[in-house]
Amino acid sequence: MIFMAKEWLKSAKTDLLTIEKIINEADLSHIVAFHSQQAVEKSFKALLENRKIDFKKQHDLIKLKNKIDNFDVNQDTLDTLNKLYIDSRYPGELGLLPHGKPTTADAKDFFDFACEIYDKVNAILKEED
Repeated sequence: MIFMAKEWLKSAKTDLLTIEKIINEADLSHIVAFHSQQAVEKSFKALLENRKIDFKKQHDLIKLKNKIDNFDVNQDTLDTLNKLYIDSRYPGELGLLPHGKPTTADAKDFFDFACEIYDKVNAILKEED
């Protein structure tokens, strides 16, 4: 595995470990959403890096995922996390969904999704090694 691919994957794992510590804190659900988005983004970048596919400075999950051949995901969850990325970083918006700040259930769904993507990328990288 290419060094930078390992580093992206390690960083994604750090986001997941952070989420594990705050997942049950309702007032931090927007932070869970942010770290979930980050874990997915970094997982995608690990795979792209390993395959030597240029992704420049990119945070758009849809664009990153579209650079990866044959990688199926729950598109609705990916779209939602993609929209939350910017909003979750700035006060006032706090990662708002159409019904407001993510619920604890929303946060758990995002975390599960991020774990699924991480695990899938990790398995692919082991196969490609």
